[in-house]
Amino acid sequence: MWADILLISAGSLLAAFCASIAGFAFVLVGAAVLLQFLSPALTAPVLVIGSLIVQGIGSIAVRRDIPWPRLWLYVGTATLGVPLGLLVLARGPASWIVAGVGVLLVLYSGYTLARIALRMAPPKLNSGRGRDAAVGFVSGILGGIGGYVGALPGMWADAQGLGPRETRGLMQPFIAIMQAITVVGLAFGGFFTQQALILTASAVPALLLGTWAGLRAGARLPAQGFRLVLLSLLLFSGLSLLL
Repeated sequence: MWADILLISAGSLLAAFCASIAGFAFVLVGAAVLLQFLSPALTAPVLVIGSLIVQGIGSIAVRRDIPWPRLWLYVGTATLGVPLGLLVLARGPASWIVAGVGVLLVLYSGYTLARIALRMAPPKLNSGRGRDAAVGFVSGILGGIGGYVGALPGMWADAQGLGPRETRGLMQPFIAIMQAITVVGLAFGGFFTQQALILTASAVPALLLGTWAGLRAGARLPAQGFRLVLLSLLLFSGLSLLL
């Protein structure tokens, strides 16, 4: 048990640090570490509650930058997409959908990082309610399939050229709300066993430390540095979905 607690704490610290800088990727970073050693049934509660804590604290830090009408559009359409994601997970080609999103993330982040290296300014896309609704809906589908709610909004925020606080102001409360919904589903599914609760509680100090360090680091990053971190995590996220 002590070895599991140390592993959970280390993975949570790293994931919280990355997510607090970029505004997303807690589940993907944490899963990349923890699923190498622990079962999905044990890691799911830790990752979901950890993401909820980290993104909840991050949302408080950027509360003045939250675009509430746009956020509720994301949440509403994502909530509609979650049941379809669960249905695909149960009956459809979920692995193909996840792989397709992984390819999209890798291509976008790789292409944009190459343009930055060549000092070429990437074109910025305009937002709109229809496009935001589509991103939210597909994110909900991915959330139902495997909890991947943050990757597409992260890519869409970068494509629009949003700054660090604007990006976190949209993504962190969105992910927090969606994870709160997921917690209810996990509770009804019986995932909160005694062992899972002990491991989750033991990770809280590491979560708080990683969140504090990530918020401080993120506040000191220039806009270009933030963008490089965001794109690097998008690339990592895409590769994680493909492997």
